[in-house]
Amino acid sequence: MPESSPFHLPTLRRHYEQAAADKNAGEKFYKLMADYNDKDAVILAYKGAAEAIRARDASMFNKLAYVQAASRTFEQAVALDPTSAEVRFLRFSVESNLPSFLGLSQHVDEDRQLLVQTLLKHPKSGLDAEAFQTVRNFLVNRGHVSDAEAQQLARVGN
Repeated sequence: MPESSPFHLPTLRRHYEQAAADKNAGEKFYKLMADYNDKDAVILAYKGAAEAIRARDASMFNKLAYVQAASRTFEQAVALDPTSAEVRFLRFSVESNLPSFLGLSQHVDEDRQLLVQTLLKHPKSGLDAEAFQTVRNFLVNRGHVSDAEAQQLARVGN
């Protein structure tokens, strides 16, 4: 995507970070992504993330509908590019925060394993430096990896 596109990856990453922290930014991110209807796996995954963030901020009545929409969007994105670490990271970051009783977190272990394996291959991971740092920091800082994995990941990419 060209830099002028609203779907340029560095721009989407900023929107996602802001949306994760702020309700107004979340609504803005959702509105931007709601219009995306193409078939780029990574951009679709950001759309799924926007739907999940919308669920976070929605009324109890609408939460499940947005989470289910996010789940369907992530399924599309993974089907388009099953090995994309950024797609898997976005799905992981959402599913790892969902209550288990919803039954929508079935990919957490699989995605976590793929992400750790991918990060350990860096710089040949397919992730640019910014995405690598984001994924590694999320996994390590939120306790999604073992101490041994955290030590291995600390040695990669520095």
